[in-house]
Amino acid sequence: MNNVLRNRLMGFVLAIVIFAVDQYVKWLMIGPLRLNHIGHIDLLPFFDLTWTQNFGVSLGMFTATSMETRWILVAVTGLIALVVFVWILRERRLGDIAGLALVLGGAAGNIRDRVEFGYVIDYADFHIGTFRPFLIFNIADAAITIGVLIILARSLFMGEKPSTPQSEAKADKPAETN
Repeated sequence: MNNVLRNRLMGFVLAIVIFAVDQYVKWLMIGPLRLNHIGHIDLLPFFDLTWTQNFGVSLGMFTATSMETRWILVAVTGLIALVVFVWILRERRLGDIAGLALVLGGAAGNIRDRVEFGYVIDYADFHIGTFRPFLIFNIADAAITIGVLIILARSLFMGEKPSTPQSEAKADKPAETN
């Protein structure tokens, strides 16, 4: 198996793992912990579990207030996930693929919530006293955020991508003259 295929396969495995862990933890929140009934569990001085139903997307924007807007959000986020999937198929380097895989796995987890419940389950509540530097979030949100940061950092700080074998072959081929 060549390195590019291995990198892509590892990326898809990472996306599946993120999706599975996200869904498992959400199941724990609804099932054994019953957070949806309790509402709040104090854990640490800086971290609690707080039940939140997120009907919007990032930062609560584009809130789905009807069945139509719910399915529009599912379609738009599904389209974004499809673009990320295709992007992974086009990438070659593991670092780029890993960032995209985090985004894909997180997006899939949140899309599943929205399809099943009509909202995304959020529960992770980091705080410093009463100050909350983040909105309440979930593993999928964290994966998406970390993935986007990896993609941005790599695009800003990494050198130019290595050329593809096709472009190398064209560069090695002497120019035809008449």
